Amino acid sequence: MTHEHDQKHHAHDHSHAPQDFGFAFAIGTALNLALVIAQLTFGLKANSLALISDGVHNFSDVLGLLLAWGGSWLATREPTASRTYGYRRASILAALGNAALLLVATGGLLLEASERLAGAPPEVASGTVLWVALAAIVINTATALLFLRGREQDLNIRGAFIHMAGDAAVSAGVVIVALAIGQTGWFWLDPLASIAIGAVILWSGWGLLREALNLALDAVPEGVDPAAVEAYFSSLPGVTEIHDLHIWGMSTTETALTVHLVRPGAQPDDRFLAGIAHELEHRFQIHHATIQIEAGDGECRLAPANVV
Repeated sequence: MTHEHDQKHHAHDHSHAPQDFGFAFAIGTALNLALVIAQLTFGLKANSLALISDGVHNFSDVLGLLLAWGGSWLATREPTASRTYGYRRASILAALGNAALLLVATGGLLLEASERLAGAPPEVASGTVLWVALAAIVINTATALLFLRGREQDLNIRGAFIHMAGDAAVSAGVVIVALAIGQTGWFWLDPLASIAIGAVILWSGWGLLREALNLALDAVPEGVDPAAVEAYFSSLPGVTEIHDLHIWGMSTTETALTVHLVRPGAQPDDRFLAGIAHELEHRFQIHHATIQIEAGDGECRLAPANVV
């Protein structure tokens, strides 16, 4: 038989809504769009694949910034009758799309660089490459700093920060290559630098893709230890059984949890539930907790571990 549960035995906690980074996205997008135009223009004039590849990658970053901006904005919209969680998951989809875009663009650059390296690398105007790359360092560093404060709490913002910080490091590498070509005349360093750039981008992009995909599939967010959460519930007074425990990301900033706790003979206790919600937020960064208390005098159909 099924066991009815008193709806009063629920606790909810809401906080940590996505922050508004609209100004940072607007400034970052404008700066990087100007940089892309400069890199592609001077990269073609200087015949530098390293500069062109950096420009193409920065263009993918402009698209990524726009995608992340849209996801961040949607995540701040209020819930509706038909979308009871609002558009929180838009930030997860934006991070996922951003990572996929980054990897696809990088694959094309690596292919072109490999073909140039296998053939006869053309001459490169190292002076032009040097000055444009120096400008890129300044712009990318400034843009990364715009997202510095939000990178720890929001995967979507972290994706934007990784792109910009990575680009600043890549541009520094292009400066070194330009100086080396100017001193040695080794033009093969240019496609080789493009391959190195691609490897750095793939490394950072793969981690972003993996984490975003996990969130999209309702995996436990990184940084939350489900075993520690279960141990905490087991330590609560009167709790004899825990089941139907689920932990997932509502957005790139908010973690949700549902659980059934069996407390034989327990009476409704709002202070007990509020205390649990408080501990979940401060110990585990779980911001939206729904806790159902059961007396244990009947079998819950969600108790088996293989039932969702």
